[in-house]
Amino acid sequence: MPHGFLGRRGGVSTGIHAGLNVGLGSDDDADAVRANRARALTAVRPGAVLLTPYQVHSATCVTVDAPFAGARPEADALVTDRPGLAIGVITADCAPVLLADAEAGVVGAAHAGWKGALGGVTDATITAMIAKGARAERIVAAVGPCIARASYEVDDAFRRRFEEADAANERFFVDARTGHHRFDLEGYVVHRLAAAGVTRVAALGLDTYADEARFFSYRRATHRGEPGYGRQIAIIAPAG
Repeated sequence: MPHGFLGRRGGVSTGIHAGLNVGLGSDDDADAVRANRARALTAVRPGAVLLTPYQVHSATCVTVDAPFAGARPEADALVTDRPGLAIGVITADCAPVLLADAEAGVVGAAHAGWKGALGGVTDATITAMIAKGARAERIVAAVGPCIARASYEVDDAFRRRFEEADAANERFFVDARTGHHRFDLEGYVVHRLAAAGVTRVAALGLDTYADEARFFSYRRATHRGEPGYGRQIAIIAPAG
C-alpha cells in the first residue's frame, strides 16, 4: 500500500512555518499550504484525492468511500478501501498511525495524541477496518514521528489518568523532576495496537521535538513562545 510519513523538508513555506507545512489551520499562507499538500500527495500517491479530517483529539474514526461532499468530518481517523482516494492525518508531536490489510485492500490513518490514544482512536480505526473486510491478524501498522519520552514531560494528574484506566500503564512513565514524569506516547500507542490484535507494528522512534531540521513540533514552538507552528502529514492509500 502506498504510504509515507512526511516531515518538514521539501516545502515552499517560509518563516516559522518554513518547509512542508500542510496545516490548514495554521497561520501560514494558504497558497503555500495547498502547494505543500500537493507535493506531499504526489510523493505518496500521485493523482489520488487527499482526504484529511478536521481533527479534534477524539477517538472518532470515519469510513470514507468518496471525496467529502461538504465540510471535513470532525474525527481523528479515517478508513477507506477505495482506489483513487488517499487518507491522511496531520501532526506536530502527536503520533501518526498508518494501518493496512493488503489482502482486504483496506487502509487506515489515525491521529493519536494522548487524549485520542487513551480514548481508543486506534481501536476505533481497527474496528472500522474490520467492518470493511480486514482482519486484525492481517493488519500491519506503523507509528510515525512523534514526541519522544525524553522530550515529553507531564504532571502527576496526567499520569493518574492513564493509571486509572489501567494500572499497568505506569510502565509508560519515568520520573522526572518532583511532581513530573516523562511519558512514552509511542510505546503506549504500540501497546494499544498490540492489545487490539495487531501483531506487526513498526515504530520509527523519531522525536519531533528534538529534531527541528526534520519535523515541526507544537511543544517546541510553545516552549519558545513562537506565535505559530507548522504541521506534517502522514498519508496512506489503497493499492490499485
